[in-house]
Amino acid sequence: MTVSEYEAVFLPAGTRDGAQLWTPTDLARGPWSPDAMHGGAPAALLARAVEGHDPGPAHFVVRLTIDLLRPVPLVPVSIHARTTRPGRKVQWVEATMVADGVEVARAHGLRLRTDPDLELPLPDLAAPSVVPWSESKPFAIRFEGKDNRVSTDGFWDVVETRIARGSWVDPGSSTVWFRLKLPICAGETPSPLQRAAAAADFGNGVSSELPRGEFLFINADLSIHLYRHPVGEWVAVDGISSLNPAGIGVAACTLHDETGPFGRSLQSLLVGNL
Repeated sequence: MTVSEYEAVFLPAGTRDGAQLWTPTDLARGPWSPDAMHGGAPAALLARAVEGHDPGPAHFVVRLTIDLLRPVPLVPVSIHARTTRPGRKVQWVEATMVADGVEVARAHGLRLRTDPDLELPLPDLAAPSVVPWSESKPFAIRFEGKDNRVSTDGFWDVVETRIARGSWVDPGSSTVWFRLKLPICAGETPSPLQRAAAAADFGNGVSSELPRGEFLFINADLSIHLYRHPVGEWVAVDGISSLNPAGIGVAACTLHDETGPFGRSLQSLLVGNL
């Protein structure tokens, strides 16, 4: 199928035990297994749960940490959210993803209150530090390996991509712009937090230090820190990976929109041979 034939990454599938069920389309698939999701798909769905649960004055998600407890299968999943620490100024929210009765991913969100009447004496924002998306080179993400591309449809098809610095093919750090072409959830416009989460999970690919198609570099988590929401549809991920010879790494990225940086992301990496 072509991307235009899909409605969204996830389709509603009713409820179970009071929790919303979501059926993933093939566009949720990741590069490491034809039967497992790309981390960006559950990350964006869990971001939706964390920002939407128990609304109140402490509503701005300043930190979102997602633990990918095991490969997330391409089967219907349920999302359960709860407030772990209520508060008007500081609040913690947890969301879990369950597939076939097993918890497969968990998100912890730290939410802070905002004060629109507060006028801090901040310096003017610096000029954007990355090449604008409109001046960046369009390209299509492809995962080449021992079995060539893992599948015909995957989460990489959900995003329009433009490279501002470096190369997706050659090892080394780079800067890539991402834009969601479809909703995460059918019938909904992706929120700024969902856009940030979906793009940030590509950080280990943006910053790969090893030849593609020869090594895997799977992220076991994703942590995003934001001090403002991204403006517009495009999110740039400017990343660098640091590795040790025993197969452990960290991908660190700065997140940008068209006006400048708005946050950072980190991923813990499991690195090895394909």
